[in-house]
Amino acid sequence: MNQATAHARYRRQPSPRPRRRIGGFLLRWLLVILVGVGLAGVLYGIHLDRVVRGKFEGKRWALPARVYARPLELYASRPLTSEQLQAELVRLNYRPATDTAAEVEGTYTRTADRFLVHTRAFRFWDGEEPSRLLQVDLTDGKVSALGDGGGGPAPDLARLDAVLIASIYPTHNEDRVLVRRKDLPDLLVQALVAVEDRSFFSHLGVDPKGIIRAGYRNMRAGGVVEGASTLTQQLVKNFYLSADRTLVRKLNEAYMALLLENRYTKDDILEAYANEIYLGQDGSRGVHGFGLASSFFFNRNLDELGIPEIALLVGLVQAPSSLDPRRFPAAALKRRNLVIDIMVRDRVITVTEGEQAKALPIELREGGGRPVGEYPDFIQLVRRQLQRDYRDEDLRSEGLRIFTTLDPLVQTTVEAAIPKRLRDLEKSRGMKTGTLETAAVVTSVAQGEVLALAGGREAGYAGFNRGLDAVRAIGSLVKPAVYLAALSHPKRYTLTTSIPDTPYSLRTGNGQIWSPKNYDHSVHGPVPLYQALASSLNLATVNLGMSLGVKEVAETLYRLGAQRRITAVPAIMLGAVDLSPLEVAQIYQTIGAGGYRAPLRAIREVMDVNGRPLNRYPLAIEAVVDPRAAYLTGWAMQQVVRQGTAKWLGERLPKGLTMAGKTGTTDDMCDSWFAGFSGDKVAVVWVGRDDHKPMGLAGGTGALRVWSDFMLAIPNEPLQDAPPEGVVLSGACGRSGVPYIAGSGPAAGSCGDADESRSVAKRADGSKRAAGATADGSASDKSAPTPAEKPKPTPVAKPKPPSENLFMSDL
Repeated sequence: MNQATAHARYRRQPSPRPRRRIGGFLLRWLLVILVGVGLAGVLYGIHLDRVVRGKFEGKRWALPARVYARPLELYASRPLTSEQLQAELVRLNYRPATDTAAEVEGTYTRTADRFLVHTRAFRFWDGEEPSRLLQVDLTDGKVSALGDGGGGPAPDLARLDAVLIASIYPTHNEDRVLVRRKDLPDLLVQALVAVEDRSFFSHLGVDPKGIIRAGYRNMRAGGVVEGASTLTQQLVKNFYLSADRTLVRKLNEAYMALLLENRYTKDDILEAYANEIYLGQDGSRGVHGFGLASSFFFNRNLDELGIPEIALLVGLVQAPSSLDPRRFPAAALKRRNLVIDIMVRDRVITVTEGEQAKALPIELREGGGRPVGEYPDFIQLVRRQLQRDYRDEDLRSEGLRIFTTLDPLVQTTVEAAIPKRLRDLEKSRGMKTGTLETAAVVTSVAQGEVLALAGGREAGYAGFNRGLDAVRAIGSLVKPAVYLAALSHPKRYTLTTSIPDTPYSLRTGNGQIWSPKNYDHSVHGPVPLYQALASSLNLATVNLGMSLGVKEVAETLYRLGAQRRITAVPAIMLGAVDLSPLEVAQIYQTIGAGGYRAPLRAIREVMDVNGRPLNRYPLAIEAVVDPRAAYLTGWAMQQVVRQGTAKWLGERLPKGLTMAGKTGTTDDMCDSWFAGFSGDKVAVVWVGRDDHKPMGLAGGTGALRVWSDFMLAIPNEPLQDAPPEGVVLSGACGRSGVPYIAGSGPAAGSCGDADESRSVAKRADGSKRAAGATADGSASDKSAPTPAEKPKPTPVAKPKPPSENLFMSDL
């Protein structure tokens, strides 16, 4: 009975085996899940690691291209006034030193006409310009002495850093100035770590203790005084992720922070953080990184900041928009002072230094971090040249450093002169203010460098650029090319050869009679060749040009630098040629340089973000016309200034300064021009109305006045007196020192000789039939066509332009 009962009880007890089997099954599946999750985590980590490495080791940021003006070079005897030097220092954001010596880079002291300048180091295309203490003495508008302010050997030449005049921003409008880790001030690093991540140099990317500590201190302070995320996490969020506040994003942020710390050093992470962090907004431009923020808020380099400025920048990391010192100065001041207190607490600075810093107000400077000045007309010229060599995306993202030829001293003078003179001209003609428009181009003679460009009367207005795109009839500006073509034949023409200033008529291809007249409708008979140009006589010019042939005049224009297609008709002798002011400047540069054409250029060098030269725009000079004939033409153009249509200018030239030029006026006074040159500068000015209506101003009463206002206000070298080889000086026409090409000296009675004048007229008359074949009836400078019987055309070969000037052809 007992055995049976025990057996029954034993049979009724449940077996433990099914439970163990279920537990084992669940455990196995849990292990499978954990292994799967771990494997997925590893695979996801590999993916994230590729993302981290791909961007961190590749191209981190799209950097804007920086465009710089020419650097100011200082050397003994350089023309420069004290006001001009101080203006340049202001453009460069140099600050007056607080004591008697300029001890900090980017500062200066001035005592009368003596400057002590502590220059900044700057990397140019040809090497590094070191920081130095310069003593500059100026006397009578020149650098009288250049010395080393530290007592070292005096430099022969020193360059200031180049002025930033423009930036070409990425499409997302982020801007930054890259700063390397070694250039980050220790005070900035210590303050940043104290406020944002006290354990930065010890944690592995995520700091659990820091999260607990920050939460405790923020709770005690009643607000956010210390960040919970590490600097590495902040960098990951800004550099790789979005700002979404989700759990997935936070997990990704922590995971990527660990990967970043595993791959790279603390210095690498600090450098990336310092350049990536968003610190403010300048219109549509985002201000990123401490390097740009230093310039944007204080107009100073990062290494020039003190405790109050660094504390303000570090404080902005928390909330750049709500702590913007320009919009919310009280909030920004409170945050700055809190950062200073933390710096004192962590012994970054002393208590005394902290109290002194907190006692100072926030001192911001406008214009920081932006290009100095507004030069949209010149920048448009630069971009056209760049777009020939670079893609637009490269200009917006590769951080190129572009060194241009712009001279801010010249540009500023041009911009100041234009509006004042135009108002005076409008008042003298009873016009409404704003009626007249203008364009001006200034280049160097020898190098063809564009020093200044004004596309209209309003400086800084990015509208229609008349300097590049206002294609107008040039009137009598074409005449020097006609006389140059003649003087290139010394056996036929000299400066004193008599030219018939007599009526000329031609039956054109459309059955009309082309019969030009002089400006004053008078006839002067035989006149010396140079006098015909000086007085801008239309009839003499037409007779001379037709004796040469229309084709030769057109080809001369091409050799001088004209790129636009020219219709070879007789009317081109009087300016039936449409060109822009920049194109005219190219023609006059060649004449001013003695027949050596230097294609106009706005860029000197292009460097990449690391300072390596990428593309050079070297000086390319070509001898295109006989230098002897060019010298004679320049001499005749001096007579335009001394006794001709530009005599108004000649009467105002300072003693010792010589200039040459030519006035230009089109029919009904729709266009007023003056183009001329000194020994080192070429300038062209156009004045007119955009609606092409007459304005009552000739070249000598309009454009010449604008030209002289700025050209006489900037340094100029006189024209060279010594003639080139193959040119001799002789007396003729009651003058001494008239230049002749050797072997073509004046013959007795040649000045104004009627027989010689008739010979020129005969040659011109012989050209009528051939020239008439290409005449289309267009005219300038007072033509008077009348109906006539249409003659049979005679074929004439069309002139061909010379080898293409890529820069000019792009315009």
